[in-house]
Amino acid sequence: VEPEPVSPARPPLRFAVRLGLPEPIGLESDLIAALDRLLPELTARLERAGRGARRVRAEFSRTDHTLQAIEVGLARPTAEPDRIRPLIAMKLGDVDAGFGIDLVRLVVPVHEPVHAVQHRGHMAAGEAARRQDGREIDDLMGRIGARLGLDALTRLHPGESHIPEKAGVVMAAGFSAPDMTWPPGPTRPIRLWPPEPVGAPTAPALPDGFRWRGRDHRTLAAVGPERIAPEWWLDEPAWRSGIRDYWRVTTDRGERLWLYYAHGGTMSAGWFCHGAFA
Repeated sequence: VEPEPVSPARPPLRFAVRLGLPEPIGLESDLIAALDRLLPELTARLERAGRGARRVRAEFSRTDHTLQAIEVGLARPTAEPDRIRPLIAMKLGDVDAGFGIDLVRLVVPVHEPVHAVQHRGHMAAGEAARRQDGREIDDLMGRIGARLGLDALTRLHPGESHIPEKAGVVMAAGFSAPDMTWPPGPTRPIRLWPPEPVGAPTAPALPDGFRWRGRDHRTLAAVGPERIAPEWWLDEPAWRSGIRDYWRVTTDRGERLWLYYAHGGTMSAGWFCHGAFA
């Protein structure tokens, strides 16, 4: 057997700084002062390595040899202390100093690569302004995430489907980039709910009047029909009523409803209300 070269695995990058205190502290202002001493060194190490923190954990060792920690997440990787400090400061009220804290440690358990931005003069001013707006949104997400958790923040991305319920895909806002290329589509209601039966003759022609949610409505104006077919490769219970013809209907009560006639499949045909327009 011929000898084969072996490439040793590189040790994972670790970023942590610590500050030992000659006297125990317990005031929130003292904890912030300790953070102000540690954060510049921590972020400088991240910057030298071309990395940005996604999660930062602050550990507080108490004089009774117990440890308390708080952890914050960031919407985007960063090596800027001014973007990390407010998030940790928001959670310092959760720290119980006990009989005093004699050691503070900052750790970056999750980090990602960051790339330097090349400045190209006034022609890139618009792009720089958009980046600044994005930074402000990221900072807002970080502050909300410090209270609720980044997983609680979501955003919609365009979905690859003509089915109304699948027009948008919910993604975690802290772990996805906004999609700025949302394709224009047909007019859709601002409120969408599960289809509700409408009392009307079982016929494809739009009725002059109908009963919905226990009230009688008269049709004043309508736009349609827009035909939407189910995805034949999926068996979805909500679409077992077959092909739908959608109408935008204005009623005598001032409501603008999204009605459709289901032509029938494995379920009976009939009229349904699926949403409402502004």
